[in-house]
Parts: sequence; C-alpha cells; structure tokens
Amino acid sequence: MKAKLGIAPIAWWNDDLEELSDDVSLEECLRQASVAGFTGMETGRRFPMNMDQLGPVLDTYGMSVCGGWFSGLLLDGDIEVEKDRIAEQLAFFKAAGAPCIVYGETARSIQGVKSAPLATKPKLDEAEVAAYGRKMSDFADWCAKEGMPISYHHHMAAVIETEAELDLFMQHSSVPLLFDAGHMAFAGGDVLRVIDTHHDRISHVHTKDVRMQVINALDRTKESFLDAVVKGAFTVPGDGSLDFEVIVKALAGYGYEGWFVVEAEQDPKAAPPLAMAQKGHRELLRVMAAAGYEVVSSEGAQ
Repeated sequence: MKAKLGIAPIAWWNDDLEELSDDVSLEECLRQASVAGFTGMETGRRFPMNMDQLGPVLDTYGMSVCGGWFSGLLLDGDIEVEKDRIAEQLAFFKAAGAPCIVYGETARSIQGVKSAPLATKPKLDEAEVAAYGRKMSDFADWCAKEGMPISYHHHMAAVIETEAELDLFMQHSSVPLLFDAGHMAFAGGDVLRVIDTHHDRISHVHTKDVRMQVINALDRTKESFLDAVVKGAFTVPGDGSLDFEVIVKALAGYGYEGWFVVEAEQDPKAAPPLAMAQKGHRELLRVMAAAGYEVVSSEGAQ
C-alpha cells in the first residue's frame, strides 16, 4: 500500500487567528515543509488561486497541492449559490491535480468566534441532519462530476462535531469523509471506532495530534475553540496524546491509500513550524513503516 505525506500551512499562518502566524512568505513555508520531508501542501491564505502563479513555486520545492479548505455554507444556503462559490477553487484544484477539496461547514459554526464557548456549538435534530445530508450528497455528487471530489471535515464547534453527530450525518448522506483523529478525540469520540464504522467512506486523512491535558482542563462553558488553540490543544504526531501507530495500522487494515496530512495549528513562537514539521514527519515515517505503507512522492503515487 502507498501513502503520501503532506502538511497544512496552518502551522506557519493561522487563517482564523492571524496573530498565531510566522512572518514568512509562501516560498519560505514551502521550503521548510520540503526540508522536513513533505511532498504535499494544503492551500492557505497566502496561496495564489491559479497554477500559472503557483505552479513554478511548487515545482521549485518539489511540492504538490494535497487539498485545501473550502468554507461551505450549504446548511443554510442554496446549492446553486454554493456551486458558484466553489467554482474558482474547483477549477484551480483540477489544474493543480489535487486529490480533493476539504469541505468544512461554517454555517452556524462557532469555530472562528473567540467569544463563543465550546458548549454553545450549534446542534441539529435528526430531521435537520437528514435534510442537510441530502443537500450535501447532491453537492458532493456535482463536485465529483465536475472532476474534483470533496471530502467532508467533521470539526470542533461546527454542526457535525461529535461521533454521534458524524454517525447520523453519514447515515443520511453519501459524502466522502475526511477523517481527523485530533478533532474527533477533542470531541470525545473513539477514533478507532470511527475508522471501523466509516472506513469505506474515508477519502482523506488529517493526522492532527492533541494534548489531552490541555483539552481536559478547558472550561467548555466559558472557553472557545480558538482559546483551546491558543492554549496548545493541537500538535503534530509524536508530540501529543494519540497513538498514531495504532490509528495508521487501523486505516491500513481497511486498505486506505492516499494522503496523510499533518494539520496542527499552534503558536509558531512556542512551536517553531520547521522543528514541529520535522518531528511530525519523523513520527509519520515510523508509523507508516510499522503499518506496512510505502511512502511515495506525490508524483510517484499518481
């Protein structure tokens, strides 16, 4: 089985909390990721949205686009409006040869609201989840037919956060799933049970680690998702509380092949991005070998 290792630029520049950002260029971000050993990078706010500009920069550092976030509003929105909103990114990702667009539902979400306690996250009843699942399925089908699949990101402080919410959403939809061990652990879910339950829908993987001592000390009636980020809830594999050898072996056992992307938003002053990227890459190489994966470059795995 083959695996590709990517990283997200959120370790260098945080799109929700700009104060948690290194003052580095796109080129320096890509250089450091390449030095750390990664061959893919998800997109972020300093990425030009066309391959004429971005392609030569990626080539310089031997990198490819391995995904990137789209702030979806389909929960309360119209599918035709969302098609228009995603069109530019869809065309860009097709030109870049990206594996998928990471769909994050931001309607009603409090993930970017520093004053909103975690306990005030939005909740849906089953009828609302069923209606949302139908809309998401139709939208995902359209994106796939346009040549760029989406992968749905369950996320802290959003409508689909907990294991139970994810189970219900998956029951009422046919959408490919982005599995994020860190977000699921933060939400109190059983990460291995989620893999067991939804392995046949997992199309993309974020290897986000967590510091459970930070998470367990949060007052969710007062502190927000962004407060948790500032406190250091997230980190790279090998630096936190999750056993990625067990997680990756579980994915391997179900035949998952594709990208494993490190996405660990931290304060770059407290957690220097290059050093953290190197630590995460070393740990991923170790657990990939233990799980029987062959780690290949993005070109070698097409």
